[in-house]
Amino acid sequence: MASFSISTKVEPDADDDCVAEEEVFHFSYLFHSLVIHWFLSLQCHYRIRANANLLALLALQFENFDDFTIASPWERFIYEIEAVCRDWMTDSPKRLLDKGAVALVYSNYSYKVNSELKYGTESYCMEYYFETNNNGVRPCTFDLSSPNTLGQPGTADWRSGFHDLQLCFGVKEFLVISPKSVSSTVLDAPEASKLLSAVAIALSNCSSLWAAFVPVHDPSRKAYIGIQNMGTVFTRRFEADGICSQVPRRLMHLEGLYELFVSKFVHSTLDLPTNFFKVQFAMMLTYKMLAHDDYNMKAIDAQNTNSGENLTGETSNETLWDNDCPWSEWYSAEDPVKGFELITIWSKKMVESSLEMAELENASPYEAEKWLICPICAPKLPEVSEWNQIGFASQLHILVDALKMSFKAQFMENFVSADDNSGSENLNSSMVILPPTVSDQVLKELFQEGVQVTYSAYGGNKTSGAIKGAPLESLFAQFCLHSLWFGYCNIRAIAVLWIEFVREVRRCWEESQLIPRMPANGPIDLSTCLINQKLQMLAVCIEKKCEVNEDYQDCIGSEDQIESMTEEESVVGDDSFKMRISCGDFSGNVDSFPTAGDIHYSVKTVSAFSGKHSDGDDKKPSDITRRGSASIADAMMLLKSNESMHAPYTQEAPLMTEDMHEECPQDVEDFSDSFNFSTLVERDTLASDMSAFKAANPKAVFEDFIRWHSPGDWIDDDDLEVEMSKDNSSPRGKLSKRMSKNGNSWRNIWSRSPALPFSEQKPLIDPNREGEKVIHYLETLQPHQLLEQMLCTAFGAAADTLIQTNYGELKQMETMMQHLYLTLPPALKPLQENRLSVDSETIEDLRRLCVVFQHVEKLLTLAASLHRKFLQAPRLAREIFSDFYNFYIPRMGIGLIEEKEFDKKQAVWNEEREVVANMLVQPTANQSWRKVLSMGNLLNGHEPIQREIIFSLHGVNGNHYAIPTATVSLQNIETYRMYICGTSNDLRVALSVVSSD
Repeated sequence: MASFSISTKVEPDADDDCVAEEEVFHFSYLFHSLVIHWFLSLQCHYRIRANANLLALLALQFENFDDFTIASPWERFIYEIEAVCRDWMTDSPKRLLDKGAVALVYSNYSYKVNSELKYGTESYCMEYYFETNNNGVRPCTFDLSSPNTLGQPGTADWRSGFHDLQLCFGVKEFLVISPKSVSSTVLDAPEASKLLSAVAIALSNCSSLWAAFVPVHDPSRKAYIGIQNMGTVFTRRFEADGICSQVPRRLMHLEGLYELFVSKFVHSTLDLPTNFFKVQFAMMLTYKMLAHDDYNMKAIDAQNTNSGENLTGETSNETLWDNDCPWSEWYSAEDPVKGFELITIWSKKMVESSLEMAELENASPYEAEKWLICPICAPKLPEVSEWNQIGFASQLHILVDALKMSFKAQFMENFVSADDNSGSENLNSSMVILPPTVSDQVLKELFQEGVQVTYSAYGGNKTSGAIKGAPLESLFAQFCLHSLWFGYCNIRAIAVLWIEFVREVRRCWEESQLIPRMPANGPIDLSTCLINQKLQMLAVCIEKKCEVNEDYQDCIGSEDQIESMTEEESVVGDDSFKMRISCGDFSGNVDSFPTAGDIHYSVKTVSAFSGKHSDGDDKKPSDITRRGSASIADAMMLLKSNESMHAPYTQEAPLMTEDMHEECPQDVEDFSDSFNFSTLVERDTLASDMSAFKAANPKAVFEDFIRWHSPGDWIDDDDLEVEMSKDNSSPRGKLSKRMSKNGNSWRNIWSRSPALPFSEQKPLIDPNREGEKVIHYLETLQPHQLLEQMLCTAFGAAADTLIQTNYGELKQMETMMQHLYLTLPPALKPLQENRLSVDSETIEDLRRLCVVFQHVEKLLTLAASLHRKFLQAPRLAREIFSDFYNFYIPRMGIGLIEEKEFDKKQAVWNEEREVVANMLVQPTANQSWRKVLSMGNLLNGHEPIQREIIFSLHGVNGNHYAIPTATVSLQNIETYRMYICGTSNDLRVALSVVSSD
C-alpha cells in the first residue's frame, strides 16, 4: 500500500538535512504518482475514442480499481499534525511568540501556541505548551532515563508555576489535542484513542519526545489519557481521573493511598504484607487561614479579649479590622488580605510499608522540611474606570467631577435653589441633598467648642507644604474631608454644606466667638490656600475684638482708682493711664504690655499702676516727658544727649493675606530711592515705629533710630583710636551708604513722624473692617474658586492622613509616599493659577492623579494589614509586601491586561513558625464538632484543606510490563509515578507507567 504519510525514519540526532531530504522524498513520490496516473488516464482516453466498443469493458475494469497512491483522510490528518509539530520544533521560542504564542498567567516563562486541525467534519485544536529560560531560549529536553526533576519528590520546590499536567505527570513540554466544542473534551472512547494514536504516530515520525494528552470524560473530572515516546524501547502512558464526591474512606488516609499506588505494580494485593518496596514519597499540605471566620470569630475575639492578646491580628465582625487606623475616622477599608495559605512540604522520603504512612499521617506539621506562606489578596487589580472601592481616591474622583460642574453657575446658591435654571438645569436627580439633621451634625463636629489649635502646632505635615491647601488640623481642611463623605460629594451637597458653613462663620464673627481649629496668633501662613488665610485673619480679628471689649470694661472699672490717686502719682503716671484708657487700638490688651516678641529688643514688663518707669527710681526731668518706654536698651546711649536709649512699645506688624499683598502697589511714588517699600503698609509700619521711638526717646536723632531699628546700617568707626572717658561715652560711627544719600526715604519719614507712643497712634489695620471683608469674601466666593481650593486641600489632607499609618519598616511604602508628595504639587499647581475652564485638560490630569492616589492607597492599606498581622514576625511582612509590590507596580496605570492573581509564596523560618501557627486559633469544644476531621496532620486543631502527594518507583523486579531482554535497564527509569490531590470531599489521581509494549 502506497501511503501519503510514508516517510523515511530519522533518528533523534539527525540534522536538518535529513529532514529536508525526507520532505523532498514526500513531494517527489507524490509527483511521480500523479504523472503515472495522468499518463495512464490519457492513454485510456485515446483508446476509448479509437474503439468505442470497449467502453463498457473499461468501465467495468475501472469500477473495481483501488488507487493506493491517494492518501486517506486519516493519513492526511496525521500528516497535518506532523507538519505543525515540525514547524514548532524548528522554530525558536522568540519566533513562536511572533507567531502568536501566548504567555500563561501562572508562570512568567511558560507559553502556549495552538493550531486548528480538521478531520472529516470535526474540528480540533492542538496546543503546544513550552517553557523558556531567562534568556528566552527553550530549555533542553531532559533525560527521561534519569529521575525527572520536575515536581518530583527529589525536588523540594513545588512551584506554583506548574501547569496542571506538568504537576500531574512530571513533564515539561507537551501537546494537548481536543475537539473545538463547548466542553473541549472527547466523550467517545474510540475517538479519544484515535486522536491519541494520530498524535503519537506524528510525533514518532518527527522523532519528538513530547508527551501528548487528550481530555476525556466530563470536564469536571479533569480526566486525561496520554502517551510519550521515550526515545528507547520504552513508552510512557498517562491516565488521570477524579472523584468529585463520596471519596472512599480508605482513600482519605495516607495508608490507603499508599496501597493504591503499590497495587499498580504488584501481581496481587495479597503480596503487600510480604513485599517491601522502596517507594519515594513527597507530600504538600495546604492550610487556609481566613481573616474573618464566619462561625468562630466571635469566640476567638472573646478568647483574645480575656487573655489580653490578639494573636490573629484581627477583630470580630463587630469591630472593624482598621478601627485604629488613621483613615477609620472617615471610612472603613476592606481588608486587602482575605487570609493566608500555609503550605507545609515533606520531601525526599523513602517509604517501605503502609505502617510508615500511618505514622506520617499523625505527624505534626512542625516536622515538615519547609513552610511556605502566601497571602490571599484581592481577586484582581482595579480598573482605571472602576471606583467601587470606598476610599479617599474614589471620593477625590467625585470631587473632580464636582469641580467640572462648578463652572456652570456663578454662585453656590444656584446649585441649591431648584427654581434657578442657571444652575439646576444641569443637575441630575442622583445629586440628592441630605436632610438638615445631617448637615447640622457635620457643623457641630466642625465648630466643636474648645477645639483650638496653637500656632506652634499648626501647619500639618511638613512634606505637604508645597501643596497650597490648608493644614490637616485646620477648619477648612476638616470641612473638605467632611465634604468628601457628605451626600456622595456631589456639587449640590457641597453647596448646601458650604452655605451652612459660611453662616456659622458669620455667627462666630458677630458674637465675637473664637473660631475653632484656627490659631488666633502668629502671622498669616501665605503658603496655604486663600480661604484658610481668610479664616486665620478672621480668627485674629475676633481675638482683637474680644480684647477691645475686655479693655473697655477694664477702663470703666478703673475710674474710681484714678480719682483716688494722689496728684503726684497722676502726674508721674499720666502716660501709663492714657495708654490704658485708649481702648480703641488694634495692638492688644493695654492692661498688659506687649510681649518681647512685639518689639525689637527684649523688654521688661512693668505694671501700669506702679507709677514707676523701667529706668529706676532716680528720674531726670527728661524722664517725665518720656512716653511708651518698654525698657532700657542694653549698653546703648543716645548720640547727642548721652542718655540711655529706651526701647519703645510698638504696634504689631499688620497681618495681610495673599490678595491684600496683591492689591497694594508694588512701587510707592513717594519712595523712589534704591530700596523702595513693597507696600504702603510697610511704610506705615515704619512711621509707627519711628513715632514710638521718638516718644520713648525725646532727645533722639535719626541715627539713634537706625542703630536701634536697623543695626546693619550703622558702621562703627574702628579707625579712630580715641580713648573714651567716663564723661564722654557716646559711640563713634556713621550711617551706611544707602542711609546717607540725600533725600533718603527713611529720613523723610523720620522728619514727618510725630512723637506718639503706640497707645495714641492710629491702628495700622482696623479689625472690624478686615473681619467684614473676610465674611464678604466667603459669601461671594465663586463655585469654581471654592472647588479649586477644596481639591488642593483635600488631596493634601488625605495624604497627610494616610502618612500617619503605621506600616512598620517597609521601605518601598515609604518611598511610595515620598513620590506621592512630589507628584501632588505640580499636578495641583494649575488649580492655584485660577485659569481653569470647563473644557480644560487639567480636569483629565486630576482624574489621572486620582488613579495614582488610588494605587498608593491600595498599597498602603495592604502594608498596614500585613504589619498588624505580623507584629511578631516583621520579616515576613517585609518580604510579602516586597513580593506584592514587585507584582503590582508594573501593572499600575495599565488596567487589567490579564486576570493574574498574586500567588507568590514566602518561606517561613523556623523561629517564625509559632507566630504563623498561632494565626490558626485553636477551636473551642463547641466548634470542633462542626468540622469533620478525616485527613490527619492537624495544626492547632485544623486539618489541611488540600493534600498533594507524589509516589514514585524506579525499576521493579518482576514487573510484568518490563521485558527481561530489554537493552535499557529499568533501574534508572521512573517506572511508576502517581500524583494524588484531594480533600475530604474530592480526590484526583494521575498515574504514569513506563512499559515496553
